Amino acid sequence: AYTNHKYDAFDYNAVSPEFGTRDDVKALAKDVHERGMKLVLDGVFNHMGRNSPKFKDAEANPKSPWRDWFYFGPQYPGGARSWWLAENLPEINLENPAVRDHVYAGKDSVVRGYLRDGVDGWRLDVAVDIGFEHLHGLTRAAHAEKPGSLVVGEIANYPKEWFPAVDGVMNFTLRAVLLRLVEQKIEPQHAARMIDRMVRESGIEPMLKSWLMLDNHDEQRIATRVPDEAQRRLAQVLQFTLPGAPNVYYGSELGMTGGGDPEMRAPMRWDWVRDDNPTLRWTKQLIQLRKQHRALRVGDFRLVESNRLFAFERHTDRAADTVVVVMNPTSQTVRETVLVANAKLMNNWMLVDQLGGGPKQMIVTGLLDLELPPGAFRVYVPELSPGGGYSAYKRVQ
Repeated sequence: AYTNHKYDAFDYNAVSPEFGTRDDVKALAKDVHERGMKLVLDGVFNHMGRNSPKFKDAEANPKSPWRDWFYFGPQYPGGARSWWLAENLPEINLENPAVRDHVYAGKDSVVRGYLRDGVDGWRLDVAVDIGFEHLHGLTRAAHAEKPGSLVVGEIANYPKEWFPAVDGVMNFTLRAVLLRLVEQKIEPQHAARMIDRMVRESGIEPMLKSWLMLDNHDEQRIATRVPDEAQRRLAQVLQFTLPGAPNVYYGSELGMTGGGDPEMRAPMRWDWVRDDNPTLRWTKQLIQLRKQHRALRVGDFRLVESNRLFAFERHTDRAADTVVVVMNPTSQTVRETVLVANAKLMNNWMLVDQLGGGPKQMIVTGLLDLELPPGAFRVYVPELSPGGGYSAYKRVQ
């Protein structure tokens, strides 16, 4: 592509020479797989670049074989329909079967070809502009080429009806709710109802596959958006405990700041990657928490009945997997009795905080009597045995 951001593609099948070649893509995929990682590419399939050879030929020649790949007419600024009137980004005509074959439908399409090269999935730029029908076709093609491949859409809309057109979304709605919660712009129970409705209407499986991010290349970095460290930590706890795949923007694990474009796209501060970086240590704690507790990765979501606290449960069919998250995003100490409606949590047995530094908490007939100071959080798991060889969970799994 022509620009540094590469959203104005010349040729989907070619790699910009400053990055390498298709063979380098294959080598990269092989290398990350050997490290237990996967590789997802950013697919920009709503538009190309004005400097694309296909577009330039189509613009100059009404009889060009590429003419029907784009939308031309005097009603469009610059003579061609473009994404959000950005004349450098002419939209491609996905209603043309030849375009669909090139992008995703054909055996040698862009989507299928890179998957054969070893890539594991696609993040689709401005997926909302591609629409339900073409997204569904693209996702089916990706799954047919590589079962288990992931298609995630940049869709800022409420996510409910975008599945199964995509496997997951970049969950801007969930991000917006949790940020407003920690910034005290939404009451805890208001936020709880919003999130609960989203999970119920979208389905837990698509939610688990959706990316939950606090910042990215289009948004202020989280350290700039939420400068208060206590509030920022609440947001990060939610990022790693609510349903979704935590998506950490490069450098945010180090505490990088950045406002509007282009500040949030500043180069990575590799010199900040040090063992004494407190933000990096904190991020590693959150990652380890999620790795240690299965329910945070694959568990269902259920609200904990509360009034002034924000509380929820991640759970599976196994009592031992249970994780109960409670936080006080307000400016006042909150004393409250909450109900954890999990019939497998044993009466008069302890829950142990994994992250917030709180004491053990006894659950009595499904109730927790809690006192949390402002900005405090608890991530409780059941204590299966306090020692001595006895466990109330011995016949309840």
